[in-house]
Amino acid sequence: MNKEIIKLIRKSYNMTQRDFARVVSCSFSLIALVEVGKRRVTADLENKIKIAFDLDDQQMQSLASLVSEISKVPPFM
Repeated sequence: MNKEIIKLIRKSYNMTQRDFARVVSCSFSLIALVEVGKRRVTADLENKIKIAFDLDDQQMQSLASLVSEISKVPPFM
């Protein structure tokens, strides 16, 4: 799991970073730092996200593929 997947999950549920942190049971600052790339996604954080959003390994792989495809799209001007 990486910062792009976390951001995708959070935005797909229309959540703020604070809302997401509350659901995942971690600090807002951790989510903010992860999303800007200043902290890495630990196994503990990944596990909390999987449990909070009921995600299995197949769904995680689908999200990773989606993020990979989105990153290939050139930015709009």
